Amino acid sequence: MKISNINILFLSYLFIFAANSSIAQTNIQLPDSSKKNEELKNYNLHFQSTYIYQYQPAFGAKYSGVNSLKTAEGKENSITGTIYFGIKLWKGAEIYINPEIAGGSGLSGAYGLAASSNGETFRIGDPAPTLYLARGLFTQTFAIGNHETSFVDEGVNELGGNKYNNFIKFSIGKMSLGDIFDNNVYSNSPRTQFLNWCLMNNGAWDYAANLRGYTYAFATILQQGNMAYKFALATMPVVANGLDLNTNLNEEYSLNAEVSKSYFAWHKRKGNIRILGYYNNGHMGNYSQAMQHIDSTGIPNIINTRQYGRTKIGIGASFDQQVSNSTGIFARAGYNDGNNETWAFTEADRTLSVGIATNGTSWHHKEDVLSLAIVTNGLSEPHRTYLERGGLGFQLGDSKLNYANETVIELNYNFKPLSSGIWFTYDYQLVLNPGYNADRGPVNVFSLRVHVEL
Repeated sequence: MKISNINILFLSYLFIFAANSSIAQTNIQLPDSSKKNEELKNYNLHFQSTYIYQYQPAFGAKYSGVNSLKTAEGKENSITGTIYFGIKLWKGAEIYINPEIAGGSGLSGAYGLAASSNGETFRIGDPAPTLYLARGLFTQTFAIGNHETSFVDEGVNELGGNKYNNFIKFSIGKMSLGDIFDNNVYSNSPRTQFLNWCLMNNGAWDYAANLRGYTYAFATILQQGNMAYKFALATMPVVANGLDLNTNLNEEYSLNAEVSKSYFAWHKRKGNIRILGYYNNGHMGNYSQAMQHIDSTGIPNIINTRQYGRTKIGIGASFDQQVSNSTGIFARAGYNDGNNETWAFTEADRTLSVGIATNGTSWHHKEDVLSLAIVTNGLSEPHRTYLERGGLGFQLGDSKLNYANETVIELNYNFKPLSSGIWFTYDYQLVLNPGYNADRGPVNVFSLRVHVEL
């Protein structure tokens, strides 16, 4: 199927799945603590489809390289469709299977920006829509303590029902680490919230995944009162940003851990704080050594320095807080050592973001959400020097570099026409110093997103 057929595929989804459907909401409204106690089945089935169109006007640049964001006018679109099937096996045991189809392209093929503008295309290598297994995992939950329960609504990859307040949960299979870690309430999903890569996840978290964002992993969550402790052992891609995962843990692996606390502050409104740490061990190259491996064109080549046993260590923090019945704020910060090459997510070694989201209660559209955020990213000294001398990462490479922090301001309005069953989002992103280069940009990106979920 060619990229030009994406629009036809999208329209088919709308007619088939949205015409007579009741649409579920995921990460669109601000948190609502009310629950309905209703009879639930031992299985569920959900579907989502997200279409994104992006337009980038031409912009100025003093020079460009192989991996630069193209200065000419750009137009791209993308689509994903996911089926979410869950089934209960026995008490506390569940299986979730998610076949997914994805197609399209980011602007300039997602090259030239660390904070790339479309989180739905950050792993799509081939623009033709492709069917694959996104998730296939088994979970087992055991109660801890007095076996008290609370009702949980059923939803995407959640069978719901009365579930233990204090528990330990084990998961194994194919999954996204972003399902488990760094779950900021207001800045977590490019399908319903901000579109930018570095607003859906911590940009300095080089989280283990193949080019579509999934990995084989074993994860555990220990929930005790308002504290949660999470850990995962995950596989790394065979090559940087590659499709295939290396299941030989003697060669490559990733360790991830997070501690989070929920609390009530700001007139007894809910908030969360999370501290994330990770350790990657893989077949990476080293930026400093790459300066000693100049190829025939006089450019440093990090690929020639790759060897097993290279590591990357990083830490991140996330905060979200409801400040009124309609408004919430959030912030993220992240850092990694930046000595060895970026391997899985994006070329950012430091990141900081802040934002606000408010629903449309005051203008009588409660289900609408207006959001604004700013994210700024930076590089380690070795990473910066490598790019200054013309080196190429798997995303960046302008042939040289006048270094400055890359900054993105994103504003979007997410709305649902009355009884339409479809969410529409108008989104604007202003990119300053694209690819950390003060000699290029600024760049304007305008987006339209249509999201259906049932």
